[in-house]
Amino acid sequence: MTAPRTSNNTSKFILVLGTLASIIIVGGILYQAQNDSWVDEEILAIPEQEAAKPIAEPILPEASIPNSVSTVTKVDEVVQIKPTLPSLDNSDQFVRKRVSLMSNKENLQSWLAADDLLRRSASYLDGLARGVILTKIFPLNTPQGKFVTHRDSEGIWLNAGNYERYNSSILVLASMDMKLMAQMFHFSRPLIERAFSELGYQPRQMDGIILTALDQILSAPIIVEPIRLTSESVAYKFADSELESLSPLQKQLVRSGPENTQRIQEQALLLKNALLNPSGNN
Repeated sequence: MTAPRTSNNTSKFILVLGTLASIIIVGGILYQAQNDSWVDEEILAIPEQEAAKPIAEPILPEASIPNSVSTVTKVDEVVQIKPTLPSLDNSDQFVRKRVSLMSNKENLQSWLAADDLLRRSASYLDGLARGVILTKIFPLNTPQGKFVTHRDSEGIWLNAGNYERYNSSILVLASMDMKLMAQMFHFSRPLIERAFSELGYQPRQMDGIILTALDQILSAPIIVEPIRLTSESVAYKFADSELESLSPLQKQLVRSGPENTQRIQEQALLLKNALLNPSGNN
C-alpha cells in the first residue's frame, strides 16, 4: 500500500481506526461482564449443535457504507505531524497514538494495550455481528464490585444496584464523538479492509458486518421492570424465556441496565447514521 500523496489524504489517516475503536468500546463494554461471577461461560456459550444436524452455511451480511466527502476534522487541528500509513503488521503504535487523541479515559488506554489491534478489531466485530462476544480478543476491565441478587417469596431477582457497576465504562463510550468516529472509519478504510480480508471478507461484507454489529446492539430490549432469574447449577439465567433466548451480546446489554442500554444504543444509532450519511444531510 502506498502512502497518501496529499496533505489532505495524509491527515485522513491521522484519524485511523476511530470508528472501529468506538464500535470496539460499544462491544467492549458488554464484554467486560464476561469475568463476572454471574456471567460465566455456561451462560454465554453457544450451544453445540448435534452431530446429526446438518450445519447450514452462514449467511454473510453485505452492505455498502457510502464514501465520505473529504473534510477537515478536529484532530487535524490537534496533530501537526503528518505520518505515513504503516503496514498492518506495524500499525499498533500508530493506532494507539491516534485513538488516544479521541479520549483520555484510563479504561480506553488499558483496552488498547493489546497487540495486533486491527486484526483483533476485525475478529471482534465479526463476533458482534453474530451476537457473540469473543472473550479473549481484548483485555477489558471487569465491572466494579460483585454481582448481587436478592430473593423473596416469588423467586430470585437481579439487583438493580448491579447496573452502576458499568457506569465507568459507559462514560468512556459517552465521551466519544460518533460523527468524528464515522469520519475516521472512512479515512482509515484501507487498513481496516486489509484486516477483514485476512478473515476472508470482501469490502461489502466488511460493511455488512459493521452495520449488523450495530443492529445487534440496537435491537436489544430495554427492560425497566425488575428482572427475575433462575439458578441452575452455578449459573443464573433469565427466567423470562424471551430474554434467555437473546444473543449473548444482547443479554449483556440487558444486564447493564435500562439506562446504560439506552446510552449505548443512542451512541450506536448516532454512529450508524453518521456512517450511512457521511455528508451530514438529513
